[in-house]
Amino acid sequence: MTNVIKGLLACCLAFVLAACDPTRDLEDAPVDLGQFKLGHNIVVLPKVQSLPGSRIATNEEWQAAMTGAIADRFGRYDGNRLYHLGISIDAYNLAAIDVPGIPTPKSALGLTVTIWDDAKGKKLNEKAKTITVLGVFSGAGIQPTKKVQLANLSALAAKSIENWLLEHPEWFAPDTAAE
Repeated sequence: MTNVIKGLLACCLAFVLAACDPTRDLEDAPVDLGQFKLGHNIVVLPKVQSLPGSRIATNEEWQAAMTGAIADRFGRYDGNRLYHLGISIDAYNLAAIDVPGIPTPKSALGLTVTIWDDAKGKKLNEKAKTITVLGVFSGAGIQPTKKVQLANLSALAAKSIENWLLEHPEWFAPDTAAE
C-alpha cells in the first residue's frame, strides 16, 4: 500500500471515529426535554461485574466517570421541574490491548436506570430501564487507556439515557392539573 493510500485510510478512520464521538453535540443547544432539570445524579454499583479479560476499574472510578457524563449531558437543561436519575452499573468490559487479526472483546457497559419526578414524589418508569452500550474505539491493535474508555462508555451511556428520555415527552410536559 502506498503512503498516500495509508494516509487516506487513516483520515477516513479518524473521521469515522470523530463522527461516533458521543460528546460532540454537547456544545449545541440541548434537545427538547420540556420541564426537565437535573436534580440528583446517583450512581451505584451494588453488584457490578467485570467480564473476564477486562481491565479492572474501581467503583470510585466508575462513579466519577458516570456522574461526570450525566452532569455534562443533563446539566445543560434548565427546565423548572427537578428530575432525579438513579443509575446502577451492573457489568462492564474495558478492553485490554487489541491484537490485530485476532478477535477480542470490545469495551461494553451495562446499566439500569430509573427516573424520579421530584414534584410528584414518584418514580416515572415502572420498570428500571436496561441500557447496554458498546464502545468500539479501535481496530488497529491499540485500545485507549482505561480512563479514556471509562469516559467514552459513560458518555455513550449518558447519550443513550437522553435518547430513552426523549421517547417519553409526557414525563416532562407541564403539569396542567397544578396550574
